[in-house]
Amino acid sequence: MTTKPMTIGVISLCIVLAAAQPAQARPISYPGGWTFMTMNDGEQNMLHLNYTFTPSFSLGYNAEYWRDEKFQVHSLQANNLLKRWNNPASQANFYLQSGLGAAYSDKAPYDSDWRPAAYVGIAADWENRRFYTAYENRYLWADDIHDSFMQKARIGVAPYIGDYGDLHTWIILQVSHTPEAEDEISFTPILRLFKGDHLAEAGISSSGDVTFNWTIRF
Repeated sequence: MTTKPMTIGVISLCIVLAAAQPAQARPISYPGGWTFMTMNDGEQNMLHLNYTFTPSFSLGYNAEYWRDEKFQVHSLQANNLLKRWNNPASQANFYLQSGLGAAYSDKAPYDSDWRPAAYVGIAADWENRRFYTAYENRYLWADDIHDSFMQKARIGVAPYIGDYGDLHTWIILQVSHTPEAEDEISFTPILRLFKGDHLAEAGISSSGDVTFNWTIRF
């Protein structure tokens, strides 16, 4: 987790400091590292696997299934770290995430049809060892099958400050805005647990939908 002009020594130090904190499930790890993510909420199930080539770029496969609309998207996703702010007691990041692939529908009138699909969005986060905030959005286009915009904002607090190697805990409130959904705005309290290379989240939204996310780096 570094910026390009840093020396090898500073790169190593930043990686250690990032691992010592209950960090966000970020789409870029360290060069040569793999990241697996699964994200599940009231709208969709998503799986993402990427490989980090440089401290600011990863590329991977993204698969998602939208349950109500009965379609899936398979794409190649690029994750770009556009800016990182490393401060003595906090860190902030700004990402561009984009994908290109195909969508397949199981629902009339596009049943068994493959259509081109693409998406683009931004993600930003700030955190120290006690507080955490994040924002992300995405516009998804899948020809005639689907066309939507979504955005989410989060604020979290750590009830205790753990040491390196400890189990870290965050209590998070997520606000989601999906104009095309039946419940346009929803609130989801989330419990996040982070230890080593694993990060897990679980919560139930104000609409009664279950959220479960899991990230592992290797």
